[in-house]
Amino acid sequence: MPTALITGATAGIGAAFARRLAADGFSLVLVARDEERLRSSAETLHRRYGVKTETLPADLAVDEDIAKVEERLREGVELLVNNAGFGHPGSFLDVPVADEVRMLKVHCEAVLRLTLAALPGMRERDRGAVVNVASVAAFFTRGTYSASKAWVVNFSESAAAELTGTRVRVMALCPGFVRTEFHDRASMDTSGIPGFLWLSADKVVAAAMRDLALGARVSVPDIRYKVIVGVGRLVPRGLTGQVSRRLGRR
Repeated sequence: MPTALITGATAGIGAAFARRLAADGFSLVLVARDEERLRSSAETLHRRYGVKTETLPADLAVDEDIAKVEERLREGVELLVNNAGFGHPGSFLDVPVADEVRMLKVHCEAVLRLTLAALPGMRERDRGAVVNVASVAAFFTRGTYSASKAWVVNFSESAAAELTGTRVRVMALCPGFVRTEFHDRASMDTSGIPGFLWLSADKVVAAAMRDLALGARVSVPDIRYKVIVGVGRLVPRGLTGQVSRRLGRR
């Protein structure tokens, strides 16, 4: 039975990945900060799908906890989903620098370290995959969040290119607005987001798994966001920055 390790596994897109992979017969290693919620999620998944579930409490802003997850990955998994992440409300200049550095730790350093912990074993076995959850924000300019997600996309594409000729895949997943706890946790005002732009986490994961199977290096779920990203690449970046500042969070 293949094994998948998922970070940020107890809510939103991470929880949707856990449900989908359990239904597909994967054993799960669930990583999150909240140990009680982690244990509850693991028990629910085991009862519902009959798969083996491990829990690994970890805060990916802490070096020692990243190291624990690295160690587990070196034992071998078939799929790594780097999903853990968070956002800040308000303007970049209003966020304490320590909070910005913590975001970069989780979004960039942890993704780098965990990917590099998983890939050597996958390459040796000539099978496996890494899905790094980025965001449509990666293609626009909106403070440190979009900058960090742009790094995730570039890193994922670069890693995928390095693995050309093998059966190991690396893909960046770039969803738009998804109905999860993400915005509430960050105290973001989402009243300005049009209803038609919201996606469900389960549909995002279904699209991601389809694109991964097709060998995509970047997955943008839903035709609406494919159009937005396509148009965004044609519009001057200064203008897209102005639009992104007005949309979605205040």
